[in-house]
Amino acid sequence: MARLSKAKRVKRRWVGVRLKREPDREYLESEIQYLIPDSDLRLYDLQKDGQYSIAIIRVPLPDLPRFRMVSEECEWIEPLTTSGKIRLVRERLSIPKPPRRR
Repeated sequence: MARLSKAKRVKRRWVGVRLKREPDREYLESEIQYLIPDSDLRLYDLQKDGQYSIAIIRVPLPDLPRFRMVSEECEWIEPLTTSGKIRLVRERLSIPKPPRRR
């Protein structure tokens, strides 16, 4: 079966956020799903940065305005940067690319 063309694939944005808590990964994933329950938000990177944590969240493009609105109202999450490429968000937040799993 042929791959979908780039135009037909699901569009998404990568959002770099600062978390004002020290959550573990499982807890944070459940909290992210609680922000927008009917969306396909996914946590990618999570890294400790001093007293805060830095994370990268994959957000479907149609849900990005809702995510921004919810994150501005939320007291424990602060959006820092957004891009269509995860590589650019990692560079902006100085997060190294994790080793490839095989």
